[in-house]
Amino acid sequence: KFFADVKQNPHYTSNSCTSLQFSQPSFEMRISLVVICLLVGVSYSSSSVESWLETAKEETSTGGGKIWAVLVAGSSGFWNYRHQADVCHLYQLLTKKHGIPRQQIIVMMMNDIAYNEENPTPGKIVNALHGVDVYEGTMIDYMQKDVTPENFLDILMGRRMGYGSMKTLRSGPNDYVFVNFVDHGDTGILGFPNDELHLKDLTTTLNHMHEQKRYKQMLWYVEACFSGSMFQNLSPDMNITAHTAANAEESSYACVFDKKRGTYLGDCWSLNWLNNTEQIFPHLEQETVEEQYEAVKKLTTESHAMIYGDLDVIYHEPISTFLGQGNAVASDEYDSQVVSDFSPVREASVATPDALLDTLRRRQEALLPEVDEELEAEIRYHEKTEQKVQEVTTTRKRNRRFRRYLKEIVLRVAPEGMLAAFQRSRQSIYHPDCNKEVLSAFYNTCWRAQKHPYITKYTYWLSNLCNSYRSEEILQAIAASCSSN
Repeated sequence: KFFADVKQNPHYTSNSCTSLQFSQPSFEMRISLVVICLLVGVSYSSSSVESWLETAKEETSTGGGKIWAVLVAGSSGFWNYRHQADVCHLYQLLTKKHGIPRQQIIVMMMNDIAYNEENPTPGKIVNALHGVDVYEGTMIDYMQKDVTPENFLDILMGRRMGYGSMKTLRSGPNDYVFVNFVDHGDTGILGFPNDELHLKDLTTTLNHMHEQKRYKQMLWYVEACFSGSMFQNLSPDMNITAHTAANAEESSYACVFDKKRGTYLGDCWSLNWLNNTEQIFPHLEQETVEEQYEAVKKLTTESHAMIYGDLDVIYHEPISTFLGQGNAVASDEYDSQVVSDFSPVREASVATPDALLDTLRRRQEALLPEVDEELEAEIRYHEKTEQKVQEVTTTRKRNRRFRRYLKEIVLRVAPEGMLAAFQRSRQSIYHPDCNKEVLSAFYNTCWRAQKHPYITKYTYWLSNLCNSYRSEEILQAIAASCSSN
């Protein structure tokens, strides 16, 4: 039973056999347990020593505290390949080069890419920089239905988890926490496969973490559209710094389209900071958070990389404080896993909300002169849907409008003369509760951002309404306009 449990849960570890319980064990079973414990103790001793030495080294390198890392790819689907590729790439760097113990890294991602039927190299996820397989050896703690905003926030709070690997953030007042989040975003939102993480909930969690002294310093690297909107009001007094791929008003960008796989392999900002980190390896202690931010900001020409929060202390910390000191011994193992059929178009980039349609059109072009009718139909569907989101369609049936879209929602709340004001630009979020209620209602009633990413180019019209109108009015308009969609 013991070995069966271990086989079923590869993350299961136990230092002793005291956790094993049997009802009324026989004499033979007791003898067997003693033998098993002796064998496990012998086999465990060497790995325990290695783990202890590794942890001791890590604690020494950060002045007595541990480095903890939480890595999240919040998307699903093969066309979002790049998000899981980014996270797996980072995991390989942290574990094989930077010397951070695996037990101090928590990974959340759908895990629907490596063995996806569209993947021409089953079991492999390619690094966009070098064509390296970054999937092998990546320990995924939470996948599929467990990749949710609720679970993510519970992990940050160190709450007991009853599924996945059951790993949670065990950081304390002397520890350094690094969070890397990669996915789609919207105003005050970070995406997950079937839900969204809202600014209101993230702010509450960060405040609790600060009050409970769950870290000494925390650094966030966030790749998502409009990611600046999650941190632009972050207090400089919470010992948190957030580096984002874009400001509060613009998209982040996908980069490096691979013809073989028919998808983008990376995100522009993420590739830039990962590349910068690799270039200075193994001397991570020689570049500060500020210096990396400035270097990556210059490299990222598609969007405006931003930084928020504590720009005094953390800003001047070496990046090794959060990414590890460097371990050149295992670097050859990482660099040798190159995948041969790798054909990237490095100059290709696209705004993330447009990545789905861009990917489909590139696949369509690659098939010419042949025509894939199913692919053609999918492209037409998304083109028409994006157009519908912006328009007010007045098809009459029994003298009633039965299709009403985004403009219609705004006009149900605001005078027609105010429409241009709400469409002009993204405003700051002054009412995060309203923003959460309104965008959640729109996503759940009208269109899911995960399936229709281009709608995030227009949903700020609704966020802007929250600065002038009560959420109840906006929710009624959404229900009336989208119920028959």
